[in-house]
Amino acid sequence: MQNLSFTEEATVRIQRTKTSYQAAFARHHTQQGLTRISWVTWSIIAVTTTLWVLTASQAALAAGAHGVRDILMHIIRNAITIQPQDDQAISKVLITDGAKYNTLIMQRQYWRLIAPVFLHVNALHLGLNMLNLLFLGIYLERLAGHIRLLFIYLVSGVISIIASFHFAPQELSVGASGALFGLVGAYSIFIVMHRRAMNWKGIPAIIELIVIVGFNLALGLVIPNVDNYAHVGGLISGCFLGWWFMPYYKVSANDTLTDTHRLSARWPLVLLTILGTLSLAMIALYLNGIKS
Repeated sequence: MQNLSFTEEATVRIQRTKTSYQAAFARHHTQQGLTRISWVTWSIIAVTTTLWVLTASQAALAAGAHGVRDILMHIIRNAITIQPQDDQAISKVLITDGAKYNTLIMQRQYWRLIAPVFLHVNALHLGLNMLNLLFLGIYLERLAGHIRLLFIYLVSGVISIIASFHFAPQELSVGASGALFGLVGAYSIFIVMHRRAMNWKGIPAIIELIVIVGFNLALGLVIPNVDNYAHVGGLISGCFLGWWFMPYYKVSANDTLTDTHRLSARWPLVLLTILGTLSLAMIALYLNGIKS
């Protein structure tokens, strides 16, 4: 009798998980008009690309470029690898425009804890990050919704910069990769929460995510000037945010499916997340102040 009860309970849990999983993926098809467009992802890509065009142009002018042709040649020359003769000009422009630079953050330029997420070094850096955001962002925006995706992206991005600020104080850091790792972390938790609804209990999908994350972190150990502290900070924060806010549907008292993890239902947790992020920033500032 006890074995039967246990089996029935397990069957109910599996069915609930499958219902939530199916509802999460069906959500996008119920949207109408502009709500079906992944406007947050496209907006982030547009803003980030525009800022790169501006910073790349500024760096070219600072390196002595005259006119559009010289600017384009400078951008092309540094598209894959930053040339030694242009490194100083590019670094100065990035610092001026908002790169994570601990000396200036300690001088109360706290906006530098978010600005680096939207800045990139060269065309390759921008292209790889925006390509990843294009596929992952659109997919997760359809799954989780516009505001929830933006919230996870920004909070993960800020925490990734805080991690870099504390653990890599000497490094100049820019890029969206920490925020992207946050999205990967959030999606990983979504898979874990819904593993019972997947073939082989989601083990192949989890292994695939582990391989992807491990490969990207390993690249950071091989390729110079890659900020793995930001990557790990974004990944860990994304996992927490995924556990708290990624879609999880339950049948309510009136027999309707409700996403119990939506931001409006978990607004106290949203406030705590914001306060927690601010607290992490203050702790990092305090600890780095002691070190200096």
